[in-house]
Amino acid sequence: MKIVEVGPRDGLQNEDRALDAATRVRYIELILASGIDRVEAVSFARPDRVPQMAYAEEVMAAVPRPDGVRYSGLVMNPKGIERAIASSIDEANIVIVATDEFSRRNQGTTVRESLDRLPAMIDALGAAGIPTTVTIGAAFGCPFEGEVPVDRIGMIAAEIAALPIAELSLADTIGVGVPGDVRARVARVQSETDLPLRLHLHNTRNTGYANAVAGIEAGVQTLDASTGGIGGCPFAPAATGNIATEDLLYLAERSGWNPTVDRDRVIEATQFITQQLGVRPEALLGRAGGFP
Repeated sequence: MKIVEVGPRDGLQNEDRALDAATRVRYIELILASGIDRVEAVSFARPDRVPQMAYAEEVMAAVPRPDGVRYSGLVMNPKGIERAIASSIDEANIVIVATDEFSRRNQGTTVRESLDRLPAMIDALGAAGIPTTVTIGAAFGCPFEGEVPVDRIGMIAAEIAALPIAELSLADTIGVGVPGDVRARVARVQSETDLPLRLHLHNTRNTGYANAVAGIEAGVQTLDASTGGIGGCPFAPAATGNIATEDLLYLAERSGWNPTVDRDRVIEATQFITQQLGVRPEALLGRAGGFP
């Protein structure tokens, strides 16, 4: 099992308090001290729409760049691609939302329009030597259109997988999935592609960790998580945080998955960022402690 730490991006984008670049860089430094080596550090969204993600260029200019660490940036459109390339990100994450209404609210396009412009975006990133993950957002359910059929996810995944990408991710953006949903969607996507799979899980209805287990058992290699369980989507009503990195690490250790991350250092990062935000972490490990 591998972890992508998404706290600096997804964790911060839905919080009321927008943090300056220096604070965000310090947060990333604390994350790296735990041994995590893939970090979704920024989003190249429009600052007027997501003010919490302003100063992406300043953050990327100031983060440490030790060997083996890879920084990802979320990109939504060709302008975001230009900014991402100029900021020397190591990986890009492009989101294709599974439903038209959510896609319009999140990106200003239909699903078909997003898919049509995807090849040029991937080509531009590839020409700059930047590998791309494509995430299918709202893959487990939509706050506006409701249930999302498994076959719809399969058809979108098949079209995306025909492009030169490095990884495909399924996002439970509003945290409605259960383990059976994970197994069904992962199996459907696996029938279309052998690309490495990743899951982005929110714990809105307290099923995120069960879904993580189901995903790993189904063959998913990588899970997104955020320190403290902070996060959410500013364009999804009642969206809450991601599964918490430290709680996921406890689950992984006790399950014999042997992650090479120091969860005590993750808790230090959680304490720092939640104090800066003025919120209480959703994660439980910092309160209960490990075992034995």
